[in-house]
Amino acid sequence: MLKFKLFLLFILFSFGAEAQTRTRQNFNQDWKFFLGDMQQAKSTNFDDAGWRKLNLPHDWSIEGAFSEKNPAKPEGGGLPTGIGWYRKSFSIAADFKKKSYYIEFDGVYKNSEVWVNGVFIGARPFGYISFSYELSKYLKAGKNVIAVKVDNSAQPDSRWYSGSGIYRNVWLTSTAKVAVDHWGTFVTTPKVDEHSAVVDLQVAIRNQGSLGAKVNVESSIYNAKGVLVATAKSNNVLLSDTLKKFTQQTLVKNPELWSTAHPALYKVVTRIFSKKVLLDQYETSLGIRYFKFDALTGFHLNGKPLKILGVCNHHDLGALGAAVNTRAIARQLEILKAMGCNAIRTAHNPPAPELLELCDQMGFLVMDEAFDMWKKKKNSKDYHLEFPKWHQTDLESMVKRDRNHPSIILWSVGNEIREQFDSTGVAITKSLVKMVKDLDTSRLVMSALTETDSTKNFIFKAGVLDLYGLNYNHKLYKDFPENYPGHRFLATETTSALATRGYYDVAPDSIRRWPRDGKTKLTEGNADWAVSAYDNVSAYWGSTHEETWKEVKKYPHVSGLFVWTGFDYLGEPTPYPWPARSSYFGIVDLAGFPKDTYYMYQSEWTDTPVLHILPHWTWTAGKTVEVWAYYNQADEVELFLNGKSLGSRSKKGEDLHVVWQVPYLPGTLKAVSRKDGRVILTKEIKTAGKAAKIELVADRSTITADGKDLSFVTVKIMDIDGNLVPEAANLVQFSIEGEGFIAGVDNGYQASLEPFKASYRKAYNGLCLAIVQSTGKSGNIRLKASAAGLSSATIILKAK
Repeated sequence: MLKFKLFLLFILFSFGAEAQTRTRQNFNQDWKFFLGDMQQAKSTNFDDAGWRKLNLPHDWSIEGAFSEKNPAKPEGGGLPTGIGWYRKSFSIAADFKKKSYYIEFDGVYKNSEVWVNGVFIGARPFGYISFSYELSKYLKAGKNVIAVKVDNSAQPDSRWYSGSGIYRNVWLTSTAKVAVDHWGTFVTTPKVDEHSAVVDLQVAIRNQGSLGAKVNVESSIYNAKGVLVATAKSNNVLLSDTLKKFTQQTLVKNPELWSTAHPALYKVVTRIFSKKVLLDQYETSLGIRYFKFDALTGFHLNGKPLKILGVCNHHDLGALGAAVNTRAIARQLEILKAMGCNAIRTAHNPPAPELLELCDQMGFLVMDEAFDMWKKKKNSKDYHLEFPKWHQTDLESMVKRDRNHPSIILWSVGNEIREQFDSTGVAITKSLVKMVKDLDTSRLVMSALTETDSTKNFIFKAGVLDLYGLNYNHKLYKDFPENYPGHRFLATETTSALATRGYYDVAPDSIRRWPRDGKTKLTEGNADWAVSAYDNVSAYWGSTHEETWKEVKKYPHVSGLFVWTGFDYLGEPTPYPWPARSSYFGIVDLAGFPKDTYYMYQSEWTDTPVLHILPHWTWTAGKTVEVWAYYNQADEVELFLNGKSLGSRSKKGEDLHVVWQVPYLPGTLKAVSRKDGRVILTKEIKTAGKAAKIELVADRSTITADGKDLSFVTVKIMDIDGNLVPEAANLVQFSIEGEGFIAGVDNGYQASLEPFKASYRKAYNGLCLAIVQSTGKSGNIRLKASAAGLSSATIILKAK
């Protein structure tokens, strides 16, 4: 890609000083922030000298203290919300009138209002949508001031943690008076095979110059190495109005197809010329692929059947809150990719652009979801209040912004929408689907449904959904072709199994539903607000991981599934009340530490050899422990305790793990997997002694010195022999020197009320996490972790 970027720079400068090409400047630096309402802050002359200085993205809620009394309630994460103001001064060149200026907000939660130089320029209620304003007529040469009010005070709003503030990136864009419009291209590949791909490019040009002028438009397609592979030209395009739309077509020979295993990407560079003067240069990502959903054989990508192995994820990033960080998102996706996951559902809202860019690059399929409610509320202050006025604008914004991402295969217009239960759902569904298809017919449109009786489901009865998306109800998968003949099927949300990492209690062979139903309070839970990590507990509406996957795996008409959820998330702490404040649903905990079921999926969803045994091996004498093993690439697993064989086990029928009942003796538990008598993997777990020392392990020892990059440092509490102490809860103190700071701390425990923004954290079941962020300068970063009675540990990171 470096060669490609250098080539673009050569093109840009070769057209001389007259070129008025676009610039897109990151606008995150040097903002001022005030938590509270300050209406006079919209004035240009307001004195903000006493305000806090910070860089965006910013989530003020994650900085607050947990409290059951916070208006968002435990369901919203138990953190404060309220009103906040942001201000920023910036300079504009004296010749600014030659250009057009736009500010782009990737997302503000929520009810944003924006002023420039004291003039109100717009408001946007929906906290998950990207939007822009043209600033040109409000600017002046020299100093300018932008003020943004963010109001997340009306609660309860979200059913999960939303965060508060300008929590996504902000951009300042300048263009010539004739330029590609905002989100002004749409690239599709209507005909693809292994020999060639037809590429259609719709272009919208914004003309703020002379009506009647003519321009030449050239769109060039480059592969990942920067090699030009195709060009389309449109000469003498007449700009007869302020917005000119037209379509170009070209052919890419022998295309590299985008897939989950090989996510090949191209770049379309559209250039607008007035005679020989380059006016604008606009880039569009392109992935060449084709897919289909079939009622009998499920999903196919590039002509080959592929089971969608997906997870639902909310948008928070654990200890970082809602504030977008590309590396934090990438880390989540890397963990999921290693598990075998190939798809993401953006539950239940338009995601950050960075997530979609990473899905394009890393090979994830995406269900892009718009709404969690329509006109009928789920909470008293949620989006149902804004839906009548804003839903079309918001839905169209999502589709226009996201439709060039090859990762996206599905548009979802809603999740568990209550209009499916009455006749108003018919008209609204038809309207929303039409809005999407007016902008994109290359993908399927669906809604995640819960009403299983087709005669009572009015969203389904609208007759316009391209695919039946069903949440939960795994026992109905088998008979779907009979009950819904000719309809394509996807398990859009499944499981809702519950677990706390590293916690194990009795009777793992009995499946429990916590709570038992929607009316009964949980009475059989644990006093420490934990849930066993054996896969034997789920919410009453769901099922265990194994119960669900067995059904999806069995039937080819099931196109795939999206497990609820990939990661634990803040808010919605089913099955417990306060002090629980984050979810138990994740395959991975809030800190990014996998729970045991991660390895069940890895053994089923990948070809990577897997052997994972649970639980730990530090118990009290006389206890009988049920030992599970997840494995693949092998015929059997033999278990040893202190060198004595406890027998071999093989999976039978639909089994996804094997089991031994083992009377506890301290020592070494060893598992050996074999295929045809040949050892595939060996895993050992040893009885841990008393906690003696700390070990630090960084996911990356070198980070970029850009002020944004992160290193996630795992803190392990070890005994003197280097064994993890599985129930250690030592309070760990952190100190840091050099060109980094602690951006957050966590331990994955769902009922911890310790702050995320701190220099300390208790370990939970032997682990905690420190997130180190670059200051923006190159140099070493020295992180030290210490705890009373333990040998401390230090790790050196590099920022380059």
